[in-house]
Amino acid sequence: MDRTQEGRLGPVPQPEGARRQLALIAGVQVLGLAVWFSATAIAPTLRVEWGLSTGAAVWLTASVQLGFATGAVVSGLLTLADRVPPHRLAAACALGASGCTATLALVSDGLGSAVPLRFLTGAFLAGLYPVGMKLTASWARPVDRGRAFGLLIGCLTLGSALPHLVAAAGPLPWRAVMLTAASLTLLAGLAALVAVRPGPLLARGARPELRHAWAGFREPAPRLANLGYFGHMWELYALWTWLPAFLVAQRGWDLSAGGVSAVTFATVGGAGLVGALVGGWAADRWGRAPAASGAMLVSGASCLLSPLVFDVPAAVLAVFLAVWGASVIADSGVFSTALSETADQRFVGTALTVQTAVGFTLTVLTIQALPAMAEAVGWQFAFWLLAPGPLLGALAMRRFRIAIQDKD
Repeated sequence: MDRTQEGRLGPVPQPEGARRQLALIAGVQVLGLAVWFSATAIAPTLRVEWGLSTGAAVWLTASVQLGFATGAVVSGLLTLADRVPPHRLAAACALGASGCTATLALVSDGLGSAVPLRFLTGAFLAGLYPVGMKLTASWARPVDRGRAFGLLIGCLTLGSALPHLVAAAGPLPWRAVMLTAASLTLLAGLAALVAVRPGPLLARGARPELRHAWAGFREPAPRLANLGYFGHMWELYALWTWLPAFLVAQRGWDLSAGGVSAVTFATVGGAGLVGALVGGWAADRWGRAPAASGAMLVSGASCLLSPLVFDVPAAVLAVFLAVWGASVIADSGVFSTALSETADQRFVGTALTVQTAVGFTLTVLTIQALPAMAEAVGWQFAFWLLAPGPLLGALAMRRFRIAIQDKD
């Protein structure tokens, strides 16, 4: 178990009502993140109906990532996560993301209106996911925080994959898929407003200033936690976005459109939830750095080995995807945990927001670059582009462990 933070602070009692609040925060994440990949899940339908090229369809996802990064930068610079009561900020942003998604479903008829609405959706989500991490940190003791963040990330993963599950249920109109996602996020906003409250385990009282937005890059431990996270993000969202294309192109498994959606949900949502929970448990059991490094080495190796499973039997590919889907997200909560423990406790919300802002900006690069890589070398070898991220991230977390030991 990682006792670095617990050792500095001494034994911390579990706050009254912590389990209920952590469960509520997790539920808000599942429902709230349903709009994230809602357009990605219906992209094949929109490509036909709107006459989109592959490059144009990329913007249905990339615009959300850019919106998220922009919203996170603005939130970080204004230190909103440390100025505004977090449950109210999360509620307002969930309602905004729901409204944008519903508007797209009801009135959009092309990229000209869809891309701005998806951008705004991403900007609103920047006030939901990072704030959920701050709320989690405010209720979870350091000794339990790895598992708590693992649960939160697992819920994010499951929520992000929900549109694929809806699409796999049958040939639904794309507008119905979008409205379903918008309704789920609306419920998340209402739940955050009515039932979620911040906990007592984070410092309060200091007035945030602009300079605090960059505090996570000044000290060695927070900086290395951020670098590890950036390597993780280099791989994560590009894999999630383009896994359906890989499944369509591979030769060992002939899948219908519904089958592709089902396998994507199983890989991203099912295996991802298990991976996030195991990663959080491992972070508390063996330490933040070993848990993150181990997960990144497995996912990085999966990138490198992906050409070998391009034409294998379905059962072999399913096992491979389960391992990859679990390992690619298993480390995500560990970085948030590590940063929440090593950053200035008065400005944890801002530190987490800036971390996600930079990380999601990187995702735009790999989401755009991966189809170009596929055009050059084929989908069989395209995921090699992602391997450097987790491998370099694992190196950063090894140095993070040394930095923590030196500090103690």
